[in-house]
Amino acid sequence: MENLKKNTFEALTGMRAIAAIMVFVYHNRKYWRDDLPFPIMRFISEWHIGVTVFFVLSGFLLAYRYEDSPLESKKSYLKYILLRIARIFPLYWILLSFFFLDTAYSRNVDTYFLQYSLLYSLFEKYSVSGIVQAWSLQVEFFFYLLSPLLFLLLKKSWKYCISFLLGLFLLSFAIGYGLHGYNNNPEGFLYPLKFMMGNTFFARSLEFFSGMLLASLMKKEKGLEVLKRLKNPTLYGGIGIIIFTISIALFARNNFVHGVERWEGRLIHELFLPVAIGVFFWGLMSEKTIVSKVLSTKFLILLGNASFVFYLVHISYFNLKLKEYIYLPDRNFVLLWICSIIIYLLIEKPLYELSRKLIAKIK
Repeated sequence: MENLKKNTFEALTGMRAIAAIMVFVYHNRKYWRDDLPFPIMRFISEWHIGVTVFFVLSGFLLAYRYEDSPLESKKSYLKYILLRIARIFPLYWILLSFFFLDTAYSRNVDTYFLQYSLLYSLFEKYSVSGIVQAWSLQVEFFFYLLSPLLFLLLKKSWKYCISFLLGLFLLSFAIGYGLHGYNNNPEGFLYPLKFMMGNTFFARSLEFFSGMLLASLMKKEKGLEVLKRLKNPTLYGGIGIIIFTISIALFARNNFVHGVERWEGRLIHELFLPVAIGVFFWGLMSEKTIVSKVLSTKFLILLGNASFVFYLVHISYFNLKLKEYIYLPDRNFVLLWICSIIIYLLIEKPLYELSRKLIAKIK
């Protein structure tokens, strides 16, 4: 339990790299569609769960580190939000600006405010424009805005937290379908349900909640006792992730669809998979296993730290531009990681450190 006392989670950082690699494989699966057996392709087609790993991890880390402290005053909440903005927006804005300046790629995209604010991903019409994969940053940022309140509710009772999240989901559903009834909602704001379920915080909040619940249990004596009763959490959490991913995949009809497109697959994805991920995370933090040792290596920690950059460059504008000059048989996998590490060390990390210093000066 040494790691818990030191509040260091090296294996979780390494897990970020694994999640990013899963997303890369998922986005490039089309190249192997005709070569791999259908059961394997169907399984790989659900490796979008790497994003779920990121969401559960965000829920855990923010709840563990911040709790409800940002709500102590307006200034503390402002500093908290500015730190969260500094974490995800600067690099995204830089990449997006290069995208807009390169009119060969951006000539058909004129939704500047929606793109820079990340609100574009709330509209089905614009959801595959700009830096496409940045839709998940919108989901993350809504969580950042609400997380102090959510953890405060969770400290009172998990029922309060779940009720609030359910209310948000019903409200967003009512807005999307209300607009559809009013003017046909031509831009698809929070509509249709299939789009909303995959692309918004309101429908994916339970993924963050699982991470928050883990943090809450770890901070309470009784909760920690419950966690300690779990036998071999790394093993059984990992097995659970694999089983639930396969279960989701079973609902895919062919290589061109996802199991989460069926309500049964979506139910497993939102209710059961995040729990397995949470158990696995607990195992990484509380057990010394081969898995935790590998994920805690300096190499994987470096990749984990650079995983945010890798996520933003592995498809869309950066990778498309890179392919104009060099396109290797591994789909530029290694080259993209090299670029990501360089960008992380020279741009992302210094920018974030500078932002932290400036924000800390706010009186």
